[in-house]
Amino acid sequence: MMLFLTVALMHIVALMTPGPDFFFVSQTAVSRSRREAMYGVLGITLGVMVWAGVALLGLQLILQRMAWLHQVITVGGGLYLCWMGYQLLRSAFARKRMEGGEVDAALPVRRNLFLWGFLTNLSNPKALIYFGSVFSIFVGPDVSSHARWGIFALITVETLLWFASVALIFALPAMRRGYQRAGKWIDGLAGTLFAGFGIHLILSR
Repeated sequence: MMLFLTVALMHIVALMTPGPDFFFVSQTAVSRSRREAMYGVLGITLGVMVWAGVALLGLQLILQRMAWLHQVITVGGGLYLCWMGYQLLRSAFARKRMEGGEVDAALPVRRNLFLWGFLTNLSNPKALIYFGSVFSIFVGPDVSSHARWGIFALITVETLLWFASVALIFALPAMRRGYQRAGKWIDGLAGTLFAGFGIHLILSR
């Protein structure tokens, strides 16, 4: 029981630390709708399930023996985050032109928010560090298979509930009204943060 409580506490702290996943869900909820944000939440949850599953199978050992894999994941994730930042910055500039009477031609069409959420989580540098090191400490070889399945379920449910709460809060009418007034600034800030995450990830490899 103590193991589950420790993992639950550790994971909720990791979830509450702002990162690409949080900014993706909050920006989607406030700019589009709670329903669309939930597609992103499901994608992020699937990404966490992948990370947790690999960690339970020995992610730390894999990264130690295949150092090049860490480099590939790092650079690939950084490039994807930069691309998302670019899309959001395009959206911000498109909103600015629309306010000036120009046609919105640059606003990106987000057809598959589930996939966006999934890829955002997989490219999240915090997820790689967390599941590859901190999380792996608590799931050593002495942990039984039943306990591993329990931890996997715990991580999945905790992730889903947390980001569903974020989507619910940022989809509230007051939040959406605020976005309507300052949408271009919010998109610009989110785009800058995503690009910053990506550049930092690439340069820190």
